[in-house]
Amino acid sequence: MKFENIPVEVDHVVQATLSLYLQADYPDTYGERKRPLILICPGGGYEHVSVREGEPVAFHFLTAGCHAAVLWYDISKHGVEHPQELKELAWSVAYIREHADQYAIDKDKIIVAGFSAGGHLAASLGCFWDKAWFAQEMQMEKECYQPNGMILAYPVITSGAFAHRGSFVNLMGTKADAAALEQELSLENQVTDKVPPVFMWHTFEDGAVPLENSLMFAAALRKAGVNFEYHVFPHGGHGYSLATTETSMPNGTEIEPQCAQWIELCKNWIKYNFIEN
Repeated sequence: MKFENIPVEVDHVVQATLSLYLQADYPDTYGERKRPLILICPGGGYEHVSVREGEPVAFHFLTAGCHAAVLWYDISKHGVEHPQELKELAWSVAYIREHADQYAIDKDKIIVAGFSAGGHLAASLGCFWDKAWFAQEMQMEKECYQPNGMILAYPVITSGAFAHRGSFVNLMGTKADAAALEQELSLENQVTDKVPPVFMWHTFEDGAVPLENSLMFAAALRKAGVNFEYHVFPHGGHGYSLATTETSMPNGTEIEPQCAQWIELCKNWIKYNFIEN
């Protein structure tokens, strides 16, 4: 495996880092092999970025035959507000696509993944990548940062009755009173047939980001005709990451064997949709 940190430059300012985890190439054995890449956005309520949802998850995607990356996007306590984090994610996708040959990445198989508020970030790119206002923000062709798939784990979706309020307060910053913007960032209202295929999971018992977030997003995907795979596990709270001892808290919490199935289910989804397809 090769590891590389890339400074993320948006509007001529570097405030984020893209960490690449790249499979070793053995062209004499396997020939020229280009692989999918999973770009992970950890959660943290747009207030911090959870290490538990970054590198440990990236290593698991390597075992699926993919490359992986983690975006350590900038956060609200640094004075960042929408759409800065979204532009950092779009820049990262564009960078990966531009350097796909160098890194042996299949440029048509770049999948954005997100946990909790990172799920909102990943899903925002899935919903907004083809919008004219965002192309103007990015000053590049929208196909450069178009995601080819999404993986969403207990995602923040709605700014309505079931919102995780802290995520939206942090995301909007000084724009916190802008009702129209808050409605725009409620992603169940933004799904079109331009959204890429989705793998999504949540828990029935999530008390921080209620299950209704992903239920509403699944309903919107269905209405728009977007293909998705969706799992709801009966037990487990919020922020469980891999739900194993590998990503448990120091006191041994956030382990749930039923939830831990998600990573293998997700790897199968990747296999059937992006590797064997």
